[in-house]
Amino acid sequence: MSSAAEPHPDRLREVRDAVSRAFALLPARPDDLPPPSPGGPAAHRLRTDPDTVERDLVRLVLTIVELLRQLMERQALRRVDEGGLTEEQEERLGLTLMLLHDRMTDLCDRYDLTMEDLNIDLGPLGPLLPP
Repeated sequence: MSSAAEPHPDRLREVRDAVSRAFALLPARPDDLPPPSPGGPAAHRLRTDPDTVERDLVRLVLTIVELLRQLMERQALRRVDEGGLTEEQEERLGLTLMLLHDRMTDLCDRYDLTMEDLNIDLGPLGPLLPP
């Protein structure tokens, strides 16, 4: 594997540090968690309405798909910039990525979601997807 395909070491360090900080906030065991307080911060973020379960599940799945789509797009742009693809491959790659973006938009429309709805707020880590 070439070094161009590997993530930058500083970025890996940032991700590792962010994950470490997130785990440091967790108790050692689930039993150590205090009981949830009604109206507490988690109650404002967590919606458990049975009427919206399907939409919320679709939102979560589409968020994961969008994250993967963006990662694939970045990798494709890197390959194009490196010049390792033929013109036909670049064209096919571009069309595929545009089609995937259109399908994501269609699915969002079907479930009354916007692309911004898919950007989950990870609290102190910030938003999941780049702007």
